[in-house]
Amino acid sequence: MSKNTTAIVYAGGLTRRDVVAWRNAVFVIFTLCGIGLSTWAARLPSVKESLRVGPQEIGILLFGIAVGSIAGLLASSHIIARFGARATIAWALTIGAVGFAIAGIGVTVGPSFAVIFGGLAVFGAATGICDVAMNVSGAANERVLGRTIMPIFHAFFSFGTMIGAALGALAESVHLPLAIHTGIVAAIIAGVAIVSVRKLQSEHIVRDDQDVVPDDDHSKSWRGRLAIWRDRRTLLIGLIILGMAFAEGSANDWLAIAMHDGHDVSKPNAALVFGVFVTAMTVGRLAGVTLLDRFGRVPVLRASAGLSAIGLLIVIFVPNVGVAIVGVVFWGLGAALGFPVGMSAAADDPKTAAARVSAVATIGYFAFLVGPPVIGFIGEHVGVLNALLVVLLLVAIAGLVSGAAREPRRSHRVLDPADGTDAG
Repeated sequence: MSKNTTAIVYAGGLTRRDVVAWRNAVFVIFTLCGIGLSTWAARLPSVKESLRVGPQEIGILLFGIAVGSIAGLLASSHIIARFGARATIAWALTIGAVGFAIAGIGVTVGPSFAVIFGGLAVFGAATGICDVAMNVSGAANERVLGRTIMPIFHAFFSFGTMIGAALGALAESVHLPLAIHTGIVAAIIAGVAIVSVRKLQSEHIVRDDQDVVPDDDHSKSWRGRLAIWRDRRTLLIGLIILGMAFAEGSANDWLAIAMHDGHDVSKPNAALVFGVFVTAMTVGRLAGVTLLDRFGRVPVLRASAGLSAIGLLIVIFVPNVGVAIVGVVFWGLGAALGFPVGMSAAADDPKTAAARVSAVATIGYFAFLVGPPVIGFIGEHVGVLNALLVVLLLVAIAGLVSGAAREPRRSHRVLDPADGTDAG
């Protein structure tokens, strides 16, 4: 393929090298976000021990991340419209790293519940903003490429969670203070983010077979962005993400504690089981691209919800640790595709991509808002394992409404590399 052909295929005058560099930068950004969240999740048993509190108090503490995330998500589409996805990602990751480090200091020095909560709120707000911005940038890259790639972006988030879980298990085994651990991770996240964002391209670039959004289109006003909340498809996609994000997020928040308290595994081994979960999610996301191209979004989402439900039932009710770990694998595989497929569905229309991604992500992150305290409150009375039945209910709802994510007909068409038009 000649360079001229490549320039025709990729809109905005981008060469293949530009688009691949953009894609790789999004890979890195997703990885960094995974490392941050997983690092904190893997160290939750130590946080619980340091504060000398029960599940309910940990749930309230995690509420700090949720509150910050919801605030960030609600503001994200307006911030992206004002500054663009690239600048938004750079600032969000840098500020989030600071909040992350503050939370670690709060655990080690004092410890101080208020400092931890405040640091997590800042971390959560920055994460929520970055979540929408990186998905908008990733969806734009996916549209320019003309093929499914969003699950692979989210697989790199899972790679990040694998790295964070492994580092968390290592830090637990050597009793590394959280202030040092989070400080190192925060510095890495901020430094790598500043370098990576330089390769991102504008999210307003569209394929040659798509219309550019006019500057005066109502979707570019704040009223237009808010109007997306009245759209039925937006709300149904939000329910899909709500259920599947709850399946993923509950593991992030509670799996290590559930294995430690409910299945009597050691803290280092509990962190490793969490690593098994995120590894299963990574495998599911990598394999998901092929499954989505072959079967489509709706059948894959329904099968995912069923597999996740089976895994949850095994983890909750089977007392054998080995079998429970098999359940963790099913749970992770089933939860793998819900969030990325929902994001792709939300970004099908470039005109409303930022607003709809922001809206459905906000609905999905409601799981992070109510999940930690609800599971903590219920877990205080019936145990964390039994409290996970709430997750099972929401996963079932996600499976039932998965038809809302059905792809447009042109999603399965392949661009002709010669002229950028539909070949099939």
